[in-house]
Amino acid sequence: MSTASKLSKPLVLASGSRYRASLLDRLQLAYATVTPGTSEAARPGETCLDIARRLSAAKARDGARLFGQSDALVIGSDQVAELAGVALGKPGTRDNARHQLQSMRGQTIIFHTGLAMLDVASGRLQVDVVPTTVTMRDYSDAAIDYYLDHEDALDCAGSAKSEGLGAALIRTMRSDDPTALVGLPLLRLIDMLQSESVEVLA
Repeated sequence: MSTASKLSKPLVLASGSRYRASLLDRLQLAYATVTPGTSEAARPGETCLDIARRLSAAKARDGARLFGQSDALVIGSDQVAELAGVALGKPGTRDNARHQLQSMRGQTIIFHTGLAMLDVASGRLQVDVVPTTVTMRDYSDAAIDYYLDHEDALDCAGSAKSEGLGAALIRTMRSDDPTALVGLPLLRLIDMLQSESVEVLA
């Protein structure tokens, strides 16, 4: 949690992700964290973009219930990696990560990073999804093993941690927000904060 305080109401990050907390720290706003137990299972017929949008909103709502204050601003976020229309989740195990990275080799993946902000008092919910298009290098199996030996990427969608050694797996990336791929689109978040009369630079 940042020590600075510029808010008239509590700001809450509904996430247990250390990556999202590290990104939110950059804005130097005081905030609390809660970890929602939102199920991340996809629903029949959902696109990857739909999943990211729905789960971000659900995490914001669940975070509001956990935090329990009626005047909070609650941030929810979720990321879904899409390869040829199929969602790639967090691998969880080394074998799953290795398989994911093999399937991604030389391919283009879209990382859909959803962001939601719920004003609990008014019930207003802002939701958006920021895409990042990533083209992977044609890396070898040996490179995958080296990467997994040296980087803890089992909790990252698609297994490729771009802010660490995973950058060596990536040939190009395109996004309107460079922080989206890491897990929290700060540029879009600043827009949402401004819509709730919160100015970061004030």
